[in-house]
Amino acid sequence: MALDDIPIWLPLLLFLPLLLLMKKKMDDQSQNKCLPPSPPKLPIIGNLHQLGELPHQSLCQLSKQYGPVMLLKLGGIPTAIISSAEAAREALKVHDLDCCSRPTFASSRRILSNYGAIAFAPYGDYWKEMRKSSVLELFSVKRVQSNQFIREEEVNLLVNSICHSSSSTTPIDLSKKLFAFTANVSSRMAFGNFCGSDLDIERFREVVHEIEAMLGSFNPFEYFPFMGWIMDKFSRRFQRFEIIFLELDNFFQQVIDLHLNPDRKKQEHEGIIDMLLRKEREQIKSGDARFTKQNIKAVLMVLFVGTIDSVTTTMIWVMAELAKNPRVMKKGQDEIRNFIGNKGKVTESNTDHLLYLKMIVKETLRLHPPATLLLPREVMSHFKINGYDIYPKTLLQVNAWAIGRDPKYWKNLEEFIPERFIDNSIDYKGQHFELLPFGAGRRTYPGMYVATTAIELALANLLYCFNWKLPYGMKEEDINMEEVVGPSNATNKKTALNLVPIKVF
Repeated sequence: MALDDIPIWLPLLLFLPLLLLMKKKMDDQSQNKCLPPSPPKLPIIGNLHQLGELPHQSLCQLSKQYGPVMLLKLGGIPTAIISSAEAAREALKVHDLDCCSRPTFASSRRILSNYGAIAFAPYGDYWKEMRKSSVLELFSVKRVQSNQFIREEEVNLLVNSICHSSSSTTPIDLSKKLFAFTANVSSRMAFGNFCGSDLDIERFREVVHEIEAMLGSFNPFEYFPFMGWIMDKFSRRFQRFEIIFLELDNFFQQVIDLHLNPDRKKQEHEGIIDMLLRKEREQIKSGDARFTKQNIKAVLMVLFVGTIDSVTTTMIWVMAELAKNPRVMKKGQDEIRNFIGNKGKVTESNTDHLLYLKMIVKETLRLHPPATLLLPREVMSHFKINGYDIYPKTLLQVNAWAIGRDPKYWKNLEEFIPERFIDNSIDYKGQHFELLPFGAGRRTYPGMYVATTAIELALANLLYCFNWKLPYGMKEEDINMEEVVGPSNATNKKTALNLVPIKVF
């Protein structure tokens, strides 16, 4: 019998006496601690029942009652929830080194960690070496700029695709178009000219999407670490994840082998895999061969797992907010069209001058951060936040969604007002804790620059080339802005975005 077929209450019942004993011991130990306030807990499951379908919203409501630093018990895992900029600054800046590891209790993340995926790796020598030797170079400004031609070519293809599949009255599924654009950019950056070879790129994208979906799915057994060995042995979910990850691993190996082929035609631009293979050869030559093929796969994992879904999600939210706020859309279009004139397209060098477009993106990231709850950190050393004790092995999660809606920092917080960033220095790069869509500190998302560069270029061309209308009979207030937690924990728009494009340039 597979674990998935066993009722969830049965294994929990078997461990009830042990859990009660552990609870009594922890209660005794906590009497002399100044712990953050906690909502009432249920036996065994703790506060799991209070998360709801949209945990970021549920936790935001709880923080209004229990404060910006709360301690929840999610199954057997103590979890500190941070919901204010001041508390986030203490955690991610002042005490960054004390809580910059990653938890390994989740089965899917444990697999990724074992295979070397740096985003999920615990803090240590491996993580520091990988970040220094490859990730920072991979996402450097110079490296991102060298791939400018890829993004511009794919934007042109996106515009042409919209032109060919639309009419003046027929809506298109813009969500689907934007996903294809982001997937194409990421694939070409990683694989170069092999996107047109015998590689099954479509299957590759399906595998990445399935891994993201499994990472984002809820698995209650992961909140009971003492049951991990049962889950690893019997869980169909765990076994499926292992199979699908091995398929992705084999795909990466196939691409690496193609790049190592001596008969391969020399490329004009050094691709990501070429750069990583060069780094491996340099280390072997110097006698310090710590960088292996497995590390190359880990870096590729950083590029793909989460990136495609997060970038696409952000662009969809931007276009949804603009469709709902035609004044803002027109103002953005006027800025772009007045600056570009009749040139026919927007290039990356143009986007630096489109200040209102940048405000639109910032306002979208405030209201719709791609990761509403930043990836959990694991506390390594004791420290205090707002006077409360935070102990090792506690998980720490920052509610970026709640911070972006905190009335202490934002006026008219539910309204889409890009003008709030005029003469406002707040940015999303991890230095201003009122806006944390990409995190801060050592665990800041390294692909932030490449992500926002692609987002701004694609949006600028969509607003320049087309006027966007709602489907016939639909009004702005009819646009469904409901959220759903999707693949890679990105908070997606629940329904597809369908708009009517009218070609202008």
